[in-house]
Amino acid sequence: MEDSDSLWSPWASRFYWLGVAVVAFWVFLLLRYVRYIFRLWIIGNPGAVGPHLGAWAVVTGATSGIGKAYAEELAKRGMKVVLISRSQEKLDRVAIEIWAKYKVETKTIAADFKDPETIYSNIEAGLEGLEIGVLVNNVGIAYSYPERFLDVPELDKLIDNMININCLSVCKMTHLVLPGMVKRSKGVIVNMSSITAINRCPFLAVYSATKAFINFFSLCLSIEYKEKGIIVQSLAPELVFTKMVNLPNPNLFRPTPERYVKYAINTVGLEYETAGYPLHELSFWFYRLMPRWVTEKILTRVMLYAKSYLLKKQKEN
Repeated sequence: MEDSDSLWSPWASRFYWLGVAVVAFWVFLLLRYVRYIFRLWIIGNPGAVGPHLGAWAVVTGATSGIGKAYAEELAKRGMKVVLISRSQEKLDRVAIEIWAKYKVETKTIAADFKDPETIYSNIEAGLEGLEIGVLVNNVGIAYSYPERFLDVPELDKLIDNMININCLSVCKMTHLVLPGMVKRSKGVIVNMSSITAINRCPFLAVYSATKAFINFFSLCLSIEYKEKGIIVQSLAPELVFTKMVNLPNPNLFRPTPERYVKYAINTVGLEYETAGYPLHELSFWFYRLMPRWVTEKILTRVMLYAKSYLLKKQKEN
């Protein structure tokens, strides 16, 4: 028995110190993550976005939802704002609201991003001579309800519109604004992606793919132009309470656009790819951690439930 104990004793000591090392490593990771959360979501980087980047900010899809919230937040920080959206009437209303609240200059450009043949020359003319420090590529469209690819109503039209609005607009607007930023060696571009870009999202195939394009495009540009002083950020929120989402009242997990932007804008310069909101970041983390088959099963159930809910709501209306 003594011989057995003497043989085991050196191994017991090694396993003990191995256990200590493993526990210490996980404690280190936990503390580092707590520090990360504190730095990103509590302290943030409020000084990253403002007039020091350039006098003007450009926001697409600026008359409602996240786009309008960004326009107002940028105006609040003292930036002049170029508002771009489809309806001139809505643009004028938002411009008046911003002037009344923040007393900053605004400029409006009416543009229907479904029609790429004519709008970009007009936008370029409208932006000529402006010192643009911030671009928020927010304009986008989604499905009316989740559906299998071949069963999507007016599929050909949806494909064209979704690619033109969700993808082409990001590339074209970046092409218009980026040269001036590079010349001055400073600027911020925020591109609105989606949590559906992080995982394959069934029943939203085209939408999910366009948002994945935005995400990869943003991350590639962030590497290409980091040394030029340009920050390119991809935001991948979950559900935000907007007209596009068409779901019940806002709550802690489904924030208003104003609450979402309050958090998202302070992550600029800290994260190039983020959900933009603390509780959405939990979903972001969860989807990356879980095996793909688990997330696909969850998302399939969620999309089928959403389809049933939205179709029922459409019939009631």
